[in-house]
Amino acid sequence: MSAKHKIAIFASGYGSNFEAIATAAFAGVIPAEISLLVCDKSEARVVELAQKMGIPSFVFSAKDYASKADYEREIVSRLRAAEVELICLAGYMKIVGEELLSAYEGHIINIHPSLLPSFKGARAIEQAMEYGVKIFGATIHYVDSSLDGGRIIAQRAVEYDGNSIEEVTAKIHSIEHELYIQTISKLLNKE
Repeated sequence: MSAKHKIAIFASGYGSNFEAIATAAFAGVIPAEISLLVCDKSEARVVELAQKMGIPSFVFSAKDYASKADYEREIVSRLRAAEVELICLAGYMKIVGEELLSAYEGHIINIHPSLLPSFKGARAIEQAMEYGVKIFGATIHYVDSSLDGGRIIAQRAVEYDGNSIEEVTAKIHSIEHELYIQTISKLLNKE
């Protein structure tokens, strides 16, 4: 097996994708070590998960910085110190800015709970339900300066013909973890 790559995961909430990726890394399913969790919410469950798993964290509050560029410069400094090669956004609820994009262009990926280019933004599942779609899904894409508009890497669909946001969200989450792990592994094994 090739040497382990160093990745960072950015998350803002519960951390189910973080947990799935970290577990896969520990098990050797992906050739990576999680070198850093970046989180913008100190009370997020993902911070506790990282601590329990022994993964270093950088937890910050945007309001403690004069600008987005200032906190992103701090993040880039920490990523470089940890020798991070790939950044995986997993429920990170901040839009990535120019400082981070220019430092890691082509090395930032995101998972989004819709079949892009449809239903971009934070309310993707709700928008899809309101529109009446019957095929939902998840997309992994490169991050660029547009909202959920970077080049698509992988997608997976799931059918749902009900009216429960909780049910369809659970169905989407059930495919996200496997898709993200497979995609990260594929990307890292290419390098």
